[in-house]
Amino acid sequence: MVTGDNSTNGRGESLVDFLARFTASDQFASIFKEGMGLVEETANYLDGPGRQDARLLDRTGAIAYATESMRLTTRLMQLASWLLLQRAVSAGEISVDDASKEKHRIHLSEIGAGHVMTGYEQIPVALKDLVDRSLRLHERIQKLDEMLSTKARVAPPQPSPVSHQMDRLAAVFKTARR
Repeated sequence: MVTGDNSTNGRGESLVDFLARFTASDQFASIFKEGMGLVEETANYLDGPGRQDARLLDRTGAIAYATESMRLTTRLMQLASWLLLQRAVSAGEISVDDASKEKHRIHLSEIGAGHVMTGYEQIPVALKDLVDRSLRLHERIQKLDEMLSTKARVAPPQPSPVSHQMDRLAAVFKTARR
């Protein structure tokens, strides 16, 4: 999650700096590529072989197929939105404040696996594979979002007690020299 302030963590680095480093990392590049690839692969399957697979199902299987494909596409669109939002902030295309305003439209917690429905056993293996992969990606992105949210909530560093004592000693010696 992105917040509207430039909070700092215990080492004095701002959330924006952390986000910029994170989105420039190999880890983010890998998950971004995986997410966008999965969106494309899913679209290709559902528009091609998936249509043919769905025609072979009975009514119950067809309903399960339609439900799972809708869950899958909704999940992938939310994940892609999250990835694109993080990348846009990192690239300076939008501000952290603007990203915070957009963040409320992304609902990562609501797009997990639904209950197993009647007819699920009829769903083609290819669709089940896409669903499973999207759920694993969803889990990883939720963890990353939580990590970014935690960074955003970190309180500004408190002055060190030693630093406070050093300041007091400096003040005493400064007045003693006069």
